[in-house]
Amino acid sequence: MDIRHLTFRLLQVYVQVVRLGSVSAAARALHLTQPTVSLQLKKLSEEIGTPLFELRQQQLQPTHVGQQLYQAACDVLGRFDDFSLSLTEAEQGTSGHLSLGIVTTASYVMPQILGGFYRQFPNIKVTLNVANRAQMLARFEQQLDDLYVFSHPPIGHTVQAARILKNPLSLIAPGNHPLCSTSTTLTINQLRQYRFLLREPGSATRLMFESWLSSQGIELGDTMQIENNEAIRLGVAAGLGLAVVSAHSLPRHHNDNIKVLEVAGFPLDGHWYLVRRKDRRLPQTGEQLVRYISRHLGDCVEPRWIVSGIEQLGTTLGAHPA
Repeated sequence: MDIRHLTFRLLQVYVQVVRLGSVSAAARALHLTQPTVSLQLKKLSEEIGTPLFELRQQQLQPTHVGQQLYQAACDVLGRFDDFSLSLTEAEQGTSGHLSLGIVTTASYVMPQILGGFYRQFPNIKVTLNVANRAQMLARFEQQLDDLYVFSHPPIGHTVQAARILKNPLSLIAPGNHPLCSTSTTLTINQLRQYRFLLREPGSATRLMFESWLSSQGIELGDTMQIENNEAIRLGVAAGLGLAVVSAHSLPRHHNDNIKVLEVAGFPLDGHWYLVRRKDRRLPQTGEQLVRYISRHLGDCVEPRWIVSGIEQLGTTLGAHPA
């Protein structure tokens, strides 16, 4: 027997005849004529090289070989039924894989969003890649991810970006710093004498702060570079200096080790953007995440962080409505 001559249709016909015990009943179930089903059975029997049925008590019953073929056919057709279901789910964006690239500061909020997303779509496997802005720009250029979260998105004709969350930058100091006892609003000039802890070049937080300093015509003196948001926060708490950090990175509850200073011009207005490449097809799983954020962001983060018009996110990023 050459199994290459066995087709899905032959196996489907055979399985129905075994299950219903009648050629005519199988023909009706398959919307075929009785002669067509009989011809298919004859062809299948010839390919196998031995009889597949015998008549018992006015009903067709599979022979020993026929029973083995029936089990094999059910296995094959069942596996392809599973594959068809998986394919349908993938096409609908309810299963599959999604690669998401985010800048380091966004790691304070994206797990909250992905937690709710996973509970609704447990069959979508998400790979979360976290890096600073410079590294994430490289990933964007190399098209390594399906979607990205930037606080300063790249520019160019391949970029499609939409704001999703406010990301204000606050100026913090050690809790016992002399400035913390000041009741009046401070100016940046009053802070120039103190050391500032800065992220590495390429960091969006540093880029935004230095851009603001330049607009004020101010250059800092003593600085210390630390390439980690959490290390900067701990450094401030330990008295190493002042720092500008995302408000999302600050503890939700009162913390005597860190104080947010009242400084003119602060907090700096920033945002996080959901970004995709226009020249790369967004997979259905990516469209599903876009739709989820547009509809359920308020369930994942505090409403005060959400930008207006978030419900239009799918339209902005080109995700098709469900």
